[in-house]
Amino acid sequence: MSLHVFAASPGFSAEVAAEPGGGHLNACFACGACSGACPVSMAVPAYDPRKIIHMIRLGMEERLLSSDLIWYCSGCRSCVPVCPQNVGFADIMAVLRKLALKKGYVTEAQLVEKGKAAQVQRDLCVSCLTCVRVCPWGIPKIDQGGVAHIDPTECRACGICAGECPAQAIRLNRAEDERLLAACGAN
Repeated sequence: MSLHVFAASPGFSAEVAAEPGGGHLNACFACGACSGACPVSMAVPAYDPRKIIHMIRLGMEERLLSSDLIWYCSGCRSCVPVCPQNVGFADIMAVLRKLALKKGYVTEAQLVEKGKAAQVQRDLCVSCLTCVRVCPWGIPKIDQGGVAHIDPTECRACGICAGECPAQAIRLNRAEDERLLAACGAN
């Protein structure tokens, strides 16, 4: 048996808690309600919200922010109503994603490549507004050039816009978590 050594970032927990959405981090007492309600953790055993909270508290910044685990959260918010401490794990995941981008652990191009964000192929877009109408989160916008744009930092990679685009101008690569779900028969 070998020990895995990691560099701890002592201020990481405080940094996450200071961000909008991370304020209730320290209220977590690791009851596991979020893990029990999370559909992703049911299908992907490596994804455990309680473990992720613990990693934040241990200062495992590099390991977390460079991991694909923080991109597995679908943002369904199933964890939010079951938390007795109102921690808002989905909001903490959004904080981790923003920090990963801000600190250069991942780029917007890598998000598109990994299937974690949709991308508009500008030369194919006909500005029909279908993506704007069908996105439940209001993420696609029409830019100054009259073409649809999807902010990869906000996109939830649900695939609705890509599936509904009549010009097939929106690309969404298949994500690793989709492959994991398919492998366990959950597809």
